[in-house]
Amino acid sequence: MTDRSTVLFLAHTGQVSGAEKVLLDLIDEAQRRGHDTVVACPAGPLADRLPGTARHIRIDELGLGGQRGAARGVAAMRMFGRWVTAARAVRTIAQAPGTATVVNSLFALPVARFARPTRGASWLVHDTMTSLKQRLVVRFARPAVRVAVSVSDATAEPLRTAGLEVVVSHNGVPWPVPRFGGELHTPPVVGMLALLTPWKGHRVLLDAVAALPDIRVELAGGSFPGDREYVAELHERASRPDLTGRVEFLGHTDSEAALQRWDVVVSASTSPEAGPLSVLEAMSHGLPVIGTDHGGTHDFLRDGAGILVEPGNATDLAAALSAVIGDATRRRTIGESARYRVASCHDIRETLPALLRELIS
Repeated sequence: MTDRSTVLFLAHTGQVSGAEKVLLDLIDEAQRRGHDTVVACPAGPLADRLPGTARHIRIDELGLGGQRGAARGVAAMRMFGRWVTAARAVRTIAQAPGTATVVNSLFALPVARFARPTRGASWLVHDTMTSLKQRLVVRFARPAVRVAVSVSDATAEPLRTAGLEVVVSHNGVPWPVPRFGGELHTPPVVGMLALLTPWKGHRVLLDAVAALPDIRVELAGGSFPGDREYVAELHERASRPDLTGRVEFLGHTDSEAALQRWDVVVSASTSPEAGPLSVLEAMSHGLPVIGTDHGGTHDFLRDGAGILVEPGNATDLAAALSAVIGDATRRRTIGESARYRVASCHDIRETLPALLRELIS
């Protein structure tokens, strides 16, 4: 328990992906525990889904976007200005006695540095730190970070190397839930639930399925404005003769409804994920998941709870898809192992209260 009465959540985007789903769950949990909640985030789907009892402070998008070359330098300067403006908007609350400040994303961290919360900020880490850009943001914001709460062991290590105080508290999903899968659809359907952004690896999946006739692909998820070129590239790839008519872009959709239509779920991220919620959701329903062998995806799928493949390797992914689609016994065995792992380690009734405690204690 804690004697703090207000929790201030900072988010860099108004879109909703796995990280924002966790944030929404945390807001609900904080309110159930009797805390006032204030959420600083841009307008968009995230703000639209906030509970009516949460106070919303509208800020601008804080990410860098998809600019290249000289335009990227200009975008970085503008982003710096948005960090300062957002900090001014939340500073009074962050510095009020009894406020716990929780940063939900890497690009919101500098806002905490400028806002100077009285007791520091806790950072809920949804990204594995691998790039120079990430390291620079963390180095700048580190003086404001009281603790980094990592959702997987794989993500915690580079943060400790960067000199942060780190604890691990795993993500969770609702449990128990119905089991999906069983008899294959005709034709079999491979699904991917992720924002359409380059590092999620959609192109790798499309190249893999191009080598496998009579398999359909459904891509569920929206996109950031800066990723328009990438989305156009995906549509162009899907229109080629080796894939034409076999790929559907679902956009924002209910994850459970999508999972009921899929036979296999793929997480093809080319950079390590911290703890992909979409993987846990698929595992909870007993669907076989093929994921790239790094980050939190490795932690989730190891020891037979899924299939791990080399990041960025379309040939490796195609072989794994062919093998699991062609073997009903293997699909069933993987699904059973996956459901057991969720039940024993990722039941949100246990993980969510523990995560909130780490963030605001």
